[in-house]
Amino acid sequence: MIKPIDRHAPALFWIGDSGAAILMATALAGAVASAGQGDDRDLLLAVGGLIGAALLRAGIQIGATDAGEAAAVRAKGGWRQQVFPHVLVAAPGDRRMLGEAVADAVDRIEDLGGFHARYLPLSRAAILSPLIIAIAASFGSGMAGAIMLATLVPFALGMALAGTAAARAAARQLDALSRLSGLFVDRVRALPVIVSFGAQDRIGRHLADATRDVASRTIDVLKIAFVSSAIIEFFAALSVALVALYCGFNLLGILPFPAPERLGLGEALFVLVLAPEFYLPMRRLAAAYHDKQVGEAAVERLAALARPSPSVSRSPIAGPPALRFDGVVIDYGETAIGPFTLDVAAGTSLALRGSTGIGKSSLLHAVLGLAPIGKGRILVDGRDVADVALPGHIGWAGQSVAFVPGTLADNIRLARPDADDAAVEAAALRAGLGPMIEARGQGLALPLDHQGSGLSGGERRRVGIARVLLKDAPLWLLDEPTADLDAGSAAGIASILASAAKGRTVIMATHSAELAAIADREMVLA
Repeated sequence: MIKPIDRHAPALFWIGDSGAAILMATALAGAVASAGQGDDRDLLLAVGGLIGAALLRAGIQIGATDAGEAAAVRAKGGWRQQVFPHVLVAAPGDRRMLGEAVADAVDRIEDLGGFHARYLPLSRAAILSPLIIAIAASFGSGMAGAIMLATLVPFALGMALAGTAAARAAARQLDALSRLSGLFVDRVRALPVIVSFGAQDRIGRHLADATRDVASRTIDVLKIAFVSSAIIEFFAALSVALVALYCGFNLLGILPFPAPERLGLGEALFVLVLAPEFYLPMRRLAAAYHDKQVGEAAVERLAALARPSPSVSRSPIAGPPALRFDGVVIDYGETAIGPFTLDVAAGTSLALRGSTGIGKSSLLHAVLGLAPIGKGRILVDGRDVADVALPGHIGWAGQSVAFVPGTLADNIRLARPDADDAAVEAAALRAGLGPMIEARGQGLALPLDHQGSGLSGGERRRVGIARVLLKDAPLWLLDEPTADLDAGSAAGIASILASAAKGRTVIMATHSAELAAIADREMVLA
């Protein structure tokens, strides 16, 4: 469980650092004044105070850094808890590249480190610390304190202008980084296809263009960071110079205007030591300004990724449903498939046939909410498919069978985790896995890796069918369950499905005339 973030502890440390700086200035001014007066006892006390204040300040800065890092770790942990579930379960019809989603969930969370560890604590300290320094300096010289505060007004205006541009530039940079990550991950996944079709040069150009875009937008961010640093360094130097001129001319008695006060050596030195400290919190903030740009842009993307879907009350299906596809167009952006209009009566089976790419698999995915419906609607027992709780009530067998590291029983039990060993074994035998189980000699304890290594194509298909049988759902969606199998294996699976599918609503996408023959009705998509 993530502990609540203590947002104030790091900032309090940095504010305490300004207090330690005041102690150092007091001790240093006292030491110089004591040396000028020849008071050795006060000099030793002042030097001891200076050493103690320096050690205190070092400890405070270490504490501020540690507290900031701890706050960043807790913040990142909280975002992971919010974001990861939304990445692992993508929204229906989500068209983002896998790499882009992963970049947002991983890289953008890491981008929050500097934002929480440095920028947020320093931004809070930068409000109070200069005021504390200015008030302390006013005890030595009211005029010097007023000079410090006067330089804040134009500085604040300059930083506000730079900050507006910085937010836009950082958002554009993260967009480009996410696109580059998406391209890279997805192209690596498709590397065998890219090589086989000789598309390396074209894909290389795509990646090069995306890389140049990232570089260009990074330069824009750095330009604004340099401008911010230049603004703060200018006003810091201006403040110190004005205070130094005033103190020096005051000590010499040659001010060009009537002096409101008369400074001694100790007072002048105290003010001069504090003058650089006045802008130090803001100089630290400027050094962490890039963390602000990246952090705020990352928070915006993460908030969009973790945005909860509107809760909808969905009613489950009580038995084999009737399905209607009413002018359904599946819209993939650059490609649209359809329209499709067809009906499947409750408790009957329909075989969808047609050429590759015509949309058979897309129709099944649309029922599951995994394909974006551009036009039309899918009705389940007269209700819109979005209003029906289909998850948990569907038996699915896809073109490829997914495996997890574990035993054969573990992989079949994925369809119904609460099934006992007897039910799993019955489903496996009914799916025709008996000869394989007997030949391997390990029964349902046969170990499998995430690729199902050691199983033939037909055995993999039978594992998928065993899951469907174990699920015992009223609605089956079968996507090419006999593809790439020899005639004997395909006939065996078709026979199993013919007997097991009776009384259920079944939609099968297939190229096989033999498998289509077991359905109550066949439709050829064109």
